[in-house]
Amino acid sequence: VAAGAECGEAEASSASSPKTGTQSQFICRSSGKDPMNRYLETNRDLWNGWTRIHQASEMYDLEGFKAGNTSPKAVELEELGDVEGKSLLHLQCHFGMDTLSWARRGAQVTGVDLSDEAVELARSLSRELDIPAEFICSDIYALEKVLDGQFDIVFTSYGVLCWLPDLDRWAAIIARYLKPGGVFYMVEFHRLMTMLDDTGERWAYPYFHSPEPMEFETEGSYADPDAVFRHVSYEWAHGLGEVVTALIRAGLKLDYLHEFPYCNSKFLPFMEECSPGQYMVRDQPNTIPMMFSIRARC
Repeated sequence: VAAGAECGEAEASSASSPKTGTQSQFICRSSGKDPMNRYLETNRDLWNGWTRIHQASEMYDLEGFKAGNTSPKAVELEELGDVEGKSLLHLQCHFGMDTLSWARRGAQVTGVDLSDEAVELARSLSRELDIPAEFICSDIYALEKVLDGQFDIVFTSYGVLCWLPDLDRWAAIIARYLKPGGVFYMVEFHRLMTMLDDTGERWAYPYFHSPEPMEFETEGSYADPDAVFRHVSYEWAHGLGEVVTALIRAGLKLDYLHEFPYCNSKFLPFMEECSPGQYMVRDQPNTIPMMFSIRARC
């Protein structure tokens, strides 16, 4: 897909990880000839392991979700607004709680994720709860091979960008799947926040993108740091300018870019709750952006 294609016209063809907040050791920048498949396969195996942890975790509260709770946060509920009767494509949906939550609010939903175990769990939840949804296991860069059509909304949220090596290709996929006049919405952890070490006092990770990923030796999960699980992850840094520029190159028109001085969960050890459901850098509130959101249209 050409990075500059217009919307709807693309051709078919011991520190904490800076993004995930898990206990990790920053090893090196990986190198090697054409290693991208290895990176993606390693990350898929990581998310398969995390799926087994997350479905039993207090953070995800799967039993509460089954009882009727919804998982999207106040930010995205307010900013994305009414989804009743709209088709919604959720990129990097994990095991589908947010996807199914949008379906509970009236959307016709399709979720996509790299992890086969996450997708199978999402499908089982759809069946068990009798919530209509389609879930597809795919690397989003290969999505055109397995998914046709276009959507009123393309949605993605929280901890997604670090798993993507190429934002121009990502933005082109978003443009490919948006109907003319359709809405892209994302809410994500701010890169500045994820550059800090566990103390919140030192810049430990890069802001700008490099083609070579950061490699981490990860223990546990962001949802359960004490879980007995060890795995390697490969992650990429993306600054805010890179994100916005990729979307503009793909032909999207921004409605807004919002930055927030808080995070809506205790994502990293140095955070403290300053207001109900709002976490900031301990002893330094309102000093750096912690999250951002973007709404854009074809």
